[in-house]
Amino acid sequence: MNESNIDWILAIACFLAGIGIGALCYHLLNANVARNQKTRQKLAERELELTQFRDALNDHFSKASDLTDQIQRAGNELRQHLASGASSLCDDSQLKRRLLDTDTTLEEDMGEKVDLPRDYADNRGTLSEDFGLKPQPAEGEAQSANPPRI
Repeated sequence: MNESNIDWILAIACFLAGIGIGALCYHLLNANVARNQKTRQKLAERELELTQFRDALNDHFSKASDLTDQIQRAGNELRQHLASGASSLCDDSQLKRRLLDTDTTLEEDMGEKVDLPRDYADNRGTLSEDFGLKPQPAEGEAQSANPPRI
């Protein structure tokens, strides 16, 4: 055989080997890309489910709040109806007084304002800066016999 034929055969063999190695690398790298794409798709689905769940939860709590408001209004109307009926129809003065007192106590409870908790003390409380610190002895006084605990 001629040397030029061997060079051509070697070049073709190297070209085919390069194509095979390139196809193998593409296949291995493309598998990771496909796996990453599936993971991204699953993540997007989970995020969609989470937002739907949050929306449903918000709707649930708003409806529950509306229903409790309706119950409270109906209770107040019932109490007012009983009080007006008792004042016009009932002869028992104790019952009238008790029904009228519940109306005034409810109004007082609604009118009270609750103070928010604070992160500081008004005076010498457990949150004050010098809580638990013993006063320093003056220069002329002797220190206590007990050593400080650690």
